[in-house]
Amino acid sequence: MTIPSFEGWTCPRPLQNYPNIVMGHGSGGRMMADLIQHLFEPLFGNDLLKQMGDSTVLDINAEGGLLAFTTDSYVVSPLIFPGGDIGELAVNGTVNDLAMRGAHPLYLCAGFILEEGLPMETLGQISSSLAAACKAAGVLIVAGDTKVVNKGHGDGLYINTSGIGVIPNGVNIAPNLAQVGDAVIVSGTMGDHGIAIMSVREGLKFESQIKSDTVPLNGLVKTMLGVTNDIHCLRDATRGGLSAVLNELATASKVGIEFEEVKVPVRPEVRAACEMLGLDPLYIANEGKLVAFVPEPLVDTVLDAMRAHAYGREAARIGKVLEEHPGLVIAHTEIGGSRVVDMPSGELLPRIC
Repeated sequence: MTIPSFEGWTCPRPLQNYPNIVMGHGSGGRMMADLIQHLFEPLFGNDLLKQMGDSTVLDINAEGGLLAFTTDSYVVSPLIFPGGDIGELAVNGTVNDLAMRGAHPLYLCAGFILEEGLPMETLGQISSSLAAACKAAGVLIVAGDTKVVNKGHGDGLYINTSGIGVIPNGVNIAPNLAQVGDAVIVSGTMGDHGIAIMSVREGLKFESQIKSDTVPLNGLVKTMLGVTNDIHCLRDATRGGLSAVLNELATASKVGIEFEEVKVPVRPEVRAACEMLGLDPLYIANEGKLVAFVPEPLVDTVLDAMRAHAYGREAARIGKVLEEHPGLVIAHTEIGGSRVVDMPSGELLPRIC
């Protein structure tokens, strides 16, 4: 990741004279123009962004298929955490939301809400991370906005990203398409991101550092679709974790879901942290893991493809879709019992994305 050098800029007068964000950086005047010209434009610049109009004109007819559109806002605290930061998270989260409909992400819009007093160096580091994440995901920032709020009203930095992608012809993935007999697959370990954030807040130390799993999943989804279009549901297990995803899909598709707790991959250090904090890893957020529902005959083919990809090496089949108890999710425990896994009733870990 390249962090801009403020000393090397040729004419960033307000940026050199103001080491922190001030209200003038959101005024719409010269200071705001310099912030865009000397920070955002060099990092995010492309021919589409250079239109610099009130909106950007895009030509996506050549891509074919249906459009997918999404938006999300990121308020994570702290802004920089083990394994990532709010900039990388803002890109990956929106890219992943598009990918969960089978879409090929193309373009993002980024809105920055800056708090007066935010160190310019921090903004530079996060913006560089955001630009690197765009490059890794293969998307372009084509529009954006910057606002500055008074000190004490913004917690440093909030980012909103909206994204557009194209769904290839023949792909139909939606929350209400789970079918009886489908296998339930997860792409990797659960709870990494939420516990990485919590470990920083609580000052928890482990033999190996717990890092966020924030990554773009569009490449993994493309690999999965490369072996079959017959994938019924995809969902990234963010807020509410695996439990929220399974409950949402069971309700939307009017089916029952059962899974084996012992088959859900969880890192030992994450499990230890959950035990220490009295948390259930099934309810902890991820930012780089997906849940897939695929027909039983395709399970091995899809798992082989996932495990050949860098972000699916720990993919595992954990359960199945049933006709019984529609709308309910049942976990079979390691000791041979069963329990209902409810939808989370509140925010276990606030400000994690």
